[in-house]
Amino acid sequence: MANSMAADVTPLLRVARQAMLDNGLQPDFGDAVEAQVRSIAQAATETGPEIRDLRNLLWVSIDNDSSRDLDQLSVAQPIGGGGFKILVAIADVDAIVKIGSPIDAHGRSNTTSVYTVAAIFPMLPEKLSTDLTSLGEDQERLAIVVEMTIAPDGAVTQSDIYRALVVNRAKLAYNGVGAWLEGGEKPPARVAAVAGVDQQLRIQDGVAQSLRAARQARGALNLETIEARPVFTAGALSDLRPEENNRAKQLIEEFMVAANGVTAQFLAGKGFASLRRVLRTPKRWDRIVALAAALGESLPPTPSALALSAFLLKRRQIDPTLFPDLSLSIIKLLGAGEYVLDVPGKTIEGHFGLAVADYTHSTAPNRRFPDLIAQRLVKAALSGRPSPYTEEELNALAAHCTEQQDNAAKVERSVSKSAAALLLARRIGAKFDAIVTGASEKGTWVRISAPTTEGRVVRGFEGLDVGDRVRVELIHTDVARGFIDFARAR
Repeated sequence: MANSMAADVTPLLRVARQAMLDNGLQPDFGDAVEAQVRSIAQAATETGPEIRDLRNLLWVSIDNDSSRDLDQLSVAQPIGGGGFKILVAIADVDAIVKIGSPIDAHGRSNTTSVYTVAAIFPMLPEKLSTDLTSLGEDQERLAIVVEMTIAPDGAVTQSDIYRALVVNRAKLAYNGVGAWLEGGEKPPARVAAVAGVDQQLRIQDGVAQSLRAARQARGALNLETIEARPVFTAGALSDLRPEENNRAKQLIEEFMVAANGVTAQFLAGKGFASLRRVLRTPKRWDRIVALAAALGESLPPTPSALALSAFLLKRRQIDPTLFPDLSLSIIKLLGAGEYVLDVPGKTIEGHFGLAVADYTHSTAPNRRFPDLIAQRLVKAALSGRPSPYTEEELNALAAHCTEQQDNAAKVERSVSKSAAALLLARRIGAKFDAIVTGASEKGTWVRISAPTTEGRVVRGFEGLDVGDRVRVELIHTDVARGFIDFARAR
């Protein structure tokens, strides 16, 4: 995109900070946190028979291109018979961030890092999350390791959890690794530079695809929405482009789903109450059935993840262009995930969308507070200590973390809308090809590309329906409120 469209992000910073405050999130750390950060000089170190030395393994990280808050590493080990051991190392954030400390209090309040176009508002100070508690390349770090034996059919047949010392041998990014795995590009420089990493990634990719196939056979939902990522030119925002899925993202997703399942089972087996991440059986299943019927498809009258998964796969093949919009409708009808208290001996719902019965969040303790809670529970269980949290505390934390994660999502959506309005502010009168993504009594909405965003058709919307192609003219933007208004072009 031409640099003439680049925009200063300063107005977005104001929007982002205000959105944080409006949604009960603190954009700043405060004096007590800053004082504690100044007192921390180095990464945590610890020795003992309970900490295994796994520094010699070919650990790698795969994350977003710009990420420095690295929470997990992975490595594969062949075991014969077509099976593999997959080891996932999770940054030992608790080794520095202790319960009741000022840093912990801030993390407990916000519960999550908030990623906006304008700025990142990290849950933990960057001195920790991007350095001392991050699994940075060539850095020795303490970790919690989830070890899983994966059969050729994608079943997790054995598992273990323990503490270890690890070193990240290659910091890699989704886009570079994904393009290489899919056969279209040369391997990233770090893959080529470190002996054995290329073979490691090929093995991990194969195991991840086996895990993915096994989940899909159980009814995991393969949804696709258009998530726009910011593009900067010379420090200015120049575009919002759709974020595409790839094999590298699938690799990490499958390993994290499996590791989170193992962690949930481990804590239950130790008799520990914990937080589970659940997506309940959809209450609006009747509406999902009606949506399928409108497309000439049928779903059973009672909720079935397997039937819904088959329907989505078929619609992706029939109409890939409109599949992201169908996915978004399904996501809204499924409802939001939530954290709930899991008490051993009691049955709770699993995750309908992932098609797993046992699921928690444990693999991103630099970015999510529930993961830090899970880590503390795991470490207590490993050492034979009692839980650091009462059931009452965990129940309250489950509700608070659910609320704050929803608030964080509101902030991110709000700033994205304002970013699109900012990019388009100087293009009043420009015309765009668009697709109708929503049409109801509440309004008619269209999506354009370059930048990828949605706006409302406020004039000439009569007769338009979802899926229609239409030419629209930009007539108004409001950066502060994130409004983008179109009229049907003549």
